[in-house]
Amino acid sequence: MSVPSRGGGGRSGKSDVARPGAAPEGGERTPKKKAGGGRRTRVKQRFDKKSGDVRNKPDTRADGSTKPKIVGPITGGRIRHLRGLGHHLDVVVQIGKDGLTDAILAATGEALRTHELVKVKVGSECPVDRKEAGPELATKTGATLVQVLGRTVLLYKRHPSKPKIELPR
Repeated sequence: MSVPSRGGGGRSGKSDVARPGAAPEGGERTPKKKAGGGRRTRVKQRFDKKSGDVRNKPDTRADGSTKPKIVGPITGGRIRHLRGLGHHLDVVVQIGKDGLTDAILAATGEALRTHELVKVKVGSECPVDRKEAGPELATKTGATLVQVLGRTVLLYKRHPSKPKIELPR
């Protein structure tokens, strides 16, 4: 019983059959294919659920007016960026046994104007629950609640004229 040969028959490494992916004769290389080059995607139209209007421009409303630019960190990427920046911060404001007083709100507002990103510690004797203190403090100071982690709250409020933190797009 004999084993069929693979072509070429010798040890020279050259054969009559071209190997796939091998460079053609003459030293020229064939250009590599780019990933996903054969697919085409079509642009989907935006559909307004309220009026049933099909729109192509995302910055205009059904009545033709333009949307105001949203400045706050709403997207997940922006919140993730702020959480990363806030990880190394020290606590600036502490809420004690008196809870959310006017002095705490004034101190938090001043710290937000100074630093833009502030860590607040909710004390164990605080009458307000730690999960309620963060959203309540954020609404009363006009800040955005970035994170509640244990008894620590991270708040962000952009400076009106000179922002220090550049948020990702």
